[in-house]
Amino acid sequence: MKKRLLAALMAGAMALTMTACGGSGDDSQTGAPDADAGQTDGAADAGETYKVGIVQLVEHDALDAATKGFQDALTEALGDAVSFEFNNAQNDSNTCSTIVNGYVSSGVDLIMANATPALQAAAAATGDIPILGTSVTEYGVALEISDFSGTVGGNISGTSDLAPLDQQAAMLQEWFPDAKNVGLLYCSAEPNSQYQVDVVKAELEKLGYTCTLYAFSESNDLSAVCTTAAEASDVLYVPTDNTCANNSGIIDNICRPAKVPVIAGEEGICKGCGVATLSISYEDLGRTTGEMAAKILTGEADISTMAIEYAPATKKYNKTICDELGLTAPEGYVEIEA
Repeated sequence: MKKRLLAALMAGAMALTMTACGGSGDDSQTGAPDADAGQTDGAADAGETYKVGIVQLVEHDALDAATKGFQDALTEALGDAVSFEFNNAQNDSNTCSTIVNGYVSSGVDLIMANATPALQAAAAATGDIPILGTSVTEYGVALEISDFSGTVGGNISGTSDLAPLDQQAAMLQEWFPDAKNVGLLYCSAEPNSQYQVDVVKAELEKLGYTCTLYAFSESNDLSAVCTTAAEASDVLYVPTDNTCANNSGIIDNICRPAKVPVIAGEEGICKGCGVATLSISYEDLGRTTGEMAAKILTGEADISTMAIEYAPATKKYNKTICDELGLTAPEGYVEIEA
């Protein structure tokens, strides 16, 4: 009887030990861009802790910078009280849904959705867990809100990467006043890209340009569509399009040898294939999102009343491509760092 009792006690002790090891709560950060950067130790002595799930559509410079800025700002605000679970959807909207459903099942305290398909997946998955979007161009378009006035309401808010589209059209005219045909290259699977090219096209037509939309549905079609666009255009415009950003090298390999300049909607695309951009800092955009998250998690702010926030835009140019194409930047442009 004593032997049985001793065996039972030992088994119970082993079970407790295994449970303690298995439930450590470590972050799952597969492919996370510097997720622990800036963490401070002991920021929450005995207070609440928070788990934040991050779903990022695809890996490229702009989205990576937004995620980094978000994590840095939120960690600076909450220290060890916050931990992150990061997942990259590899540019697949169905994978975004799988990731977000996992976060909902595990009961995270907040979801950060980086890019429009990630936001759409999060919005479809939960109406209760707070959702902050970032790198989303137009929330009304992304969430199909016909009378969008700047505040989504419910459990959703965030930050927008939209630089003024009329100013982007004016910038194209500033660089290429004598051009006649402008091709607008974008992925038709991204609703915010469609929104941008529609607005820019209308603005360019007011300025006297002949504009043609060149849409591709997936990255496998990009090369053929871009080649057609370059052959028929004096200059190309590329919006803040995730598929283009992830494949800017393809665009550059077609347009630069053909001497067709590209005006880009954001700095990452411009760095890869463009001559100029009116762009925001995605790291600053992410930091603003992280500051919003800190207020939501600590109860300082109600997400349902938080308006979408925007970042200031700066005129920048790609010196390497400009030099090769024989272009000189107008006054007021900042060189993109290599």
